Amino acid sequence: MWGRSHGTQNITRVSEFVLLGFSQIQELQKFLFLAFLFVYVTTVVGNLLIMVTVTYDSRLHMPMYFLLRNLAVIDLCYSTVTSPKMLVDFFHETKTISYQGCLAQIFFFHLLGGGTVFFLSVMAYDRYIAISRPLHYVTIMNTQLCVGLVLAAWVGGFVHSIVQLALLLPLPFCGPNILDNFYCDVPQVLRLACTDTSLLEFLMISNSGMLVLIWFVLLLISYTVILVMLRSYSGQARRKAASTCTTHIIVVSMIFIPCIYIYSRPFTPFPMDKAVSISYTVMTPMLNPIIYTLRNQEMQAAMKRLGRSLMICNRE
Repeated sequence: MWGRSHGTQNITRVSEFVLLGFSQIQELQKFLFLAFLFVYVTTVVGNLLIMVTVTYDSRLHMPMYFLLRNLAVIDLCYSTVTSPKMLVDFFHETKTISYQGCLAQIFFFHLLGGGTVFFLSVMAYDRYIAISRPLHYVTIMNTQLCVGLVLAAWVGGFVHSIVQLALLLPLPFCGPNILDNFYCDVPQVLRLACTDTSLLEFLMISNSGMLVLIWFVLLLISYTVILVMLRSYSGQARRKAASTCTTHIIVVSMIFIPCIYIYSRPFTPFPMDKAVSISYTVMTPMLNPIIYTLRNQEMQAAMKRLGRSLMICNRE
């Protein structure tokens, strides 16, 4: 569990962390395993279905669906950072993760989480152009710009994640190694450092907490402006555009509100922390494809066409 470093002082260093996970009651463990397995399989199938549908249906080769496909990629990867490890841990009485594995999980978790934050801003910009400049929409949101915006979102996520890791790496972990969670994240790991972390906590709240809070407010303002602009549209066009924007607002709220709760306050543990973590690490990546497909007639029609094509191929 611990290893000793060689130097003038014998400092005990943590080589692994113990994850408390969920309830220790065996029967409840089995139920939770089946429930989370269903959620993860649904997440994988739902996001893969969006990726395949958008790729193979030429009618969906538009900027909005290009961005939706990329969001599906992020959701699938984001869920995979935590869910498989969590599912495997249900079979182990003591759930451990190495120090290096913990830092790797934090890196990818914040890379994809930060990328999602920036990516939702790209999708808001896409809707703004579609509604404010409908005649020039395809010209403005060309392939080059779309690819550039997607890459910028990934770079933003990478920078955010590297900052988190750069602040964590120098910290000494020399004693307690129990994380009251089902995955590694900054608030829980930071509390285990055997040094004063109040300044680091402030920096991390500024980096993560203020980022999501300010971004959430800006996105809500953006969508409010977009919805106000819709008043000049005719009935059918207004309903369709309003439905798309409402879908985006629901997804933005599902991702940002839990993140604000976790990262925009001092890293003191609260009873609700684990439940809130489940909502945006496990549930949201599953709900995103469901919300986007249920509220989008074009996606539903494309999936039906894909289904019919597969049936015809099977018959032949």
